[in-house]
Amino acid sequence: MAFFQKPFGYEPILSKDDLKQAVQKKKGPRASNWKSTLGRIWRIVDEQRGLLVIVLLMVMASSALALIGPYLIGKMIDTFVMNGNLEGLGKMITMLVGIYAVLAVTLFLQNYWMIGIAQQTIYRLRTSVFSHLQKLPVSFFDRRQHGELMSRVTNDIEAVSSTLNSSFIQVFSSVLTLGGTLIIMLSLSPLLTLLTMTIIPTMFLAMRWITRRTGPLFKEQQAAMGALNGMIEETISGQRIVKAFSQEERVIAEFREKSLRLKRTGFWAQTYSGFIPKVMNFLNNMSFTIVAGIGGLLALYGHVSIGVIVIFTEYARQFTRPLNDLANQFNTVLSAIAGAERVFVLLDEQPEVEMVAANHHKLRGKVDFNHVYFKYEQGEEAYTLKDVHFSVEPGQTVALVGPTGAGKTTILQLIARFYDVEKGEVLFDGVNVQQIDREALRSQMAFVLQDPFLFEATVRENIRYGRLNASDIEIEEAAKRANAHDFIMKLKDGYDTVLAADGREISQGQKQLLSIARAFIADPKILLLDEATSSIDTVTELEIQEALDTLMQGRTSFVIAHRLNTVRNADIVLVMQKGELVEVGLQQDLIEAGGIYAKMLSSSSRFME
Repeated sequence: MAFFQKPFGYEPILSKDDLKQAVQKKKGPRASNWKSTLGRIWRIVDEQRGLLVIVLLMVMASSALALIGPYLIGKMIDTFVMNGNLEGLGKMITMLVGIYAVLAVTLFLQNYWMIGIAQQTIYRLRTSVFSHLQKLPVSFFDRRQHGELMSRVTNDIEAVSSTLNSSFIQVFSSVLTLGGTLIIMLSLSPLLTLLTMTIIPTMFLAMRWITRRTGPLFKEQQAAMGALNGMIEETISGQRIVKAFSQEERVIAEFREKSLRLKRTGFWAQTYSGFIPKVMNFLNNMSFTIVAGIGGLLALYGHVSIGVIVIFTEYARQFTRPLNDLANQFNTVLSAIAGAERVFVLLDEQPEVEMVAANHHKLRGKVDFNHVYFKYEQGEEAYTLKDVHFSVEPGQTVALVGPTGAGKTTILQLIARFYDVEKGEVLFDGVNVQQIDREALRSQMAFVLQDPFLFEATVRENIRYGRLNASDIEIEEAAKRANAHDFIMKLKDGYDTVLAADGREISQGQKQLLSIARAFIADPKILLLDEATSSIDTVTELEIQEALDTLMQGRTSFVIAHRLNTVRNADIVLVMQKGELVEVGLQQDLIEAGGIYAKMLSSSSRFME
């Protein structure tokens, strides 16, 4: 049975079992995780220590001024109002105006400077996260939804920003106000102070009951938001496939399911946290009633003055107001801690590290696979590559053929060191790839993929991505060698035409030519071609193949081949099957041998011209 039901026929929000499970998740390591998370946030904020000290001084000043005001009002009543001293009353009012004016200035300055601290902190945190993402291995992104990662960089960090902007000052100010109010109240009347304190146990129990439920719910809300963002990003990126297979209703149903999860957790997180101000306001009014009633009786019998009653009624509210503020901020703080935990989990992911002291080896182009074994996940039983062994001399062209899933792309991934082998060695010029600096290695390679990726930038900048210091003349020369210059000049602004994300306004063949131009500008020693012409029409393929032939001259090239032309011009053909290298040699020799390659060629039209 649902724990609560929304009225008017709405679906249940959260069951009792769901709530109990969420609360149980909060127990155990929660406190240590939160303590660690808060400590890490503080270390980032503490780097702006000088300005932070000024903000804290402003908070102390504003808290002191806020405490002085009610005290002076009470004294003004006893000293001037009750005695009819208009002159003294006027001076006191003038003093109060000055105090509250200074209070306004200090409040403005502390908020202004704290916002600066918060934004600088968030800027550093966001930059650190994005920079860290660039250092993570490809395998990390293979296991994560891109939208979920985007949620951590945007939504979760924004939750931390909101807390630093407002909650930090509010919490510190509330603590100071509580301490100062208690001291003044005790000095005026210990009895009335004790009466005011009677609400604290009730307040503590109410807060404990609420926070035991809001903590896990806010954490679940952040996770649900990340999952929803991941699904949105994935669906928008694959919108053509969704429409092509008429899956609109399915993705809408999936979106509704994930959105419903976010709605449920968000509803209960906000509902429980919404109890906090209601309970606090009730207790605040109760405290005011107690002080006013008992204080009035004491004043009738001459134990306290009218001014003291006025001071106490104000301080009674002022004492519970910081507690109310602390309770209200708990909502924001919980959400921020949940978001920060997710961000720090991302920062704790291990980046790509060199196993030994890496060098910046200048490649000649010789590549050797020495009995290589590899699998993508450590828990998998079967190897993706098993005992792959071959040698390629500088400048040779290698064609990799075989059915889907044979391990062809995996070989390219290992050459680029997107992954490290489990057993065996990958050697460049006789040097183990794990002894070569990754950046230095990849800077001497170029990739031309089946689906070339273009950035939302000009044609010129997309080509320049291959080598950022390339001149405009070098870019145009690379485009000419890639057979891309003519179609570029027909674009609206030529090389300065701004392409949309992934170059949607130009054809697949034109995008591939720009990708080849980008490879030309990189001037690589090793070229990796992954089905570069598999999705191109025959006419465009001839143009692209001509550009590729020019590009491959004098370079060690690895080509995943689906066309006879590529295989025919290769110096070596590697035939892969189920992760094993089953045949090696020239195409004609393999055909004459009548083995697996010959059978594959005769049965597959994909290798026929």
